[in-house]
Amino acid sequence: MALDLDSSGSKSDELVTVGRITSVYGVRGWVKVHSYTEPMDNILQFSDWWLQGPNGWEPLQIDGGKGHGKGLVVHIKGVDDRDLAARFCQRDIAVRRDLMPALDEGEFYWHQLEGLRVISRFGGAEHDLGTVTRMMETGANDVMVVRGGEDRRERLIPYLPGEFIIDIDLDAGVITVDWDPEF
Repeated sequence: MALDLDSSGSKSDELVTVGRITSVYGVRGWVKVHSYTEPMDNILQFSDWWLQGPNGWEPLQIDGGKGHGKGLVVHIKGVDDRDLAARFCQRDIAVRRDLMPALDEGEFYWHQLEGLRVISRFGGAEHDLGTVTRMMETGANDVMVVRGGEDRRERLIPYLPGEFIIDIDLDAGVITVDWDPEF
């Protein structure tokens, strides 16, 4: 996410990307949404969205949303025409970070983990493995994609607290893992 000021003067680092408008749906201004939230319909709990535009993030209000097939469709407030709705497609959706629901102790949002430094304490030695560039879902468990570090490699480390994840210190910006740096 860029650190530019958006059209309202709000810093975009106060926003969390939660989905993307992909295409129009029907003729009355509805659009299809790919949600990054889990479960996917959690994105509908936010009515004040921010939409990535050519000049930064722009406020966007929705006034309806529902599941449709394997995805979601939403209606943008004041948009009742397919052609007008098309202007909103292929753009990321964000919400204000402070509106995200609080998590229980030891739980983290993916956006909190991305960008953290990863240190391995495998075999009693400390190794810099790089930073978390993104998280991905594999079905069995989530995986951290870690790039950089001492050898500039990319590693896929299972996100399994208590097994490979020893500690997460958001204040220090470090995730400590028990992971063989050769793997």
